[in-house]
Amino acid sequence: QVQLVESGGGLVQPGGSLRLSCAASGSMLGIYTMGWYRQAPGKQRELVASITSGSSTNDADSVKGRFTISRDNAKNTVYLQMNSLNPEDTVAYYCNAEVRGLVSFLDDYWGQGTQVTVSS
Repeated sequence: QVQLVESGGGLVQPGGSLRLSCAASGSMLGIYTMGWYRQAPGKQRELVASITSGSSTNDADSVKGRFTISRDNAKNTVYLQMNSLNPEDTVAYYCNAEVRGLVSFLDDYWGQGTQVTVSS
């Protein structure tokens, strides 16, 4: 079993910055893609940014130029640096990892979610 533990959410003023972290732990052979998603109440979960094990990234248009995803493969950790935050970014953020398990080729895991609130 693999666990994803997120941290770094909170309250920030418009124009401010936050850095989210997500650390994966447990029994696994490796991690393929890691990513951040967000979900507003009553809406579908949407991709914010993802990064492969080779550090290729994919960002949503709404966050290009403001958010940067990165990862530390040695620590099985993915980060999301969020700059120039605005109230529309207020939502719960979820970490995702595509994991090569001990017996399975690919398993999908999610973190518990961390709330980001942008407000003055």
